Amino acid sequence: GAGPAIALSFFLVAVVCGFAALCYAELASMIPIAGSAYTYTYATLGELVAWIIGWDLILEYAVSNMAVAVGFSAYIDSLLKTFGINLPASLSTPAYTPEHGWALHFNLVGFLIVMVLTVLLVVGIRESAGANGVMVAIKLLAIGIFIFFAAKYVHPSNWKPFMPNGWQGVLTGGAIVFFSYIGFDSVSTAAEECKNPKRDLPLGILASLLVCAVLYVGVAVVLTGIQPYWIFRGDAAPVATALHNIGLDRIQQWVTVGALMGMISSLLVYQLGQARVWFAMSRDGLLPSAFSRVH
Repeated sequence: GAGPAIALSFFLVAVVCGFAALCYAELASMIPIAGSAYTYTYATLGELVAWIIGWDLILEYAVSNMAVAVGFSAYIDSLLKTFGINLPASLSTPAYTPEHGWALHFNLVGFLIVMVLTVLLVVGIRESAGANGVMVAIKLLAIGIFIFFAAKYVHPSNWKPFMPNGWQGVLTGGAIVFFSYIGFDSVSTAAEECKNPKRDLPLGILASLLVCAVLYVGVAVVLTGIQPYWIFRGDAAPVATALHNIGLDRIQQWVTVGALMGMISSLLVYQLGQARVWFAMSRDGLLPSAFSRVH
């Protein structure tokens, strides 16, 4: 719906999330306890509202994880194709797509990566944070490579019309990509594991939002500038597709690896946040006590 104006959607969502991030930063420094918005609601509005917010968060993390896992499968398939390996669609695509409806198969690739990251999280927060730091560094490098090399192939004509469906399209795009900024919420879920939460949490929340906003807008502008936006409809790996179409297959491999690292790190953080919400709700008696037992 947004067309090239998806970049504007990302920017406007970042502005809205910026106000929320300021609230999160304030509350996280005042109440440095695991659980994010659930914990803040419990402390200020009571158990009933907190129970609703807790389940909202659980659903939010689940939907985000599913979306990223589907993208991960698509990029794995794209990377393997550059080596002449074709995965069966029944193992690398979701059971439901808007274009083809329901199908009787299982996205095994997405399932396996979620399970592997769950094992890493069970090992410990220190190990998870170390692995995540490496993956984020690779991701940022890949994004920089994509923007630098692909920017030379931008054709301004691809940005016309910039808003094919007007402001309604921009708002629709914003509603769809809103969960992309869930990262600052994930930072606050790990409040109990920060060494200096009063300083580290506000910095982490606001810095992650700012960096993400700049990168999202930059990638969206370049991506819709090098290829007409409509060719990406239904494509879970649009960056790889665009690089292949303009003949940058070697760059595509590097960027695809970076995209995979980025998706793995996102999945890791979403899984971490999900576990902390369950932990906090269980500790308050709103979920079975088994979920707040620490090994």
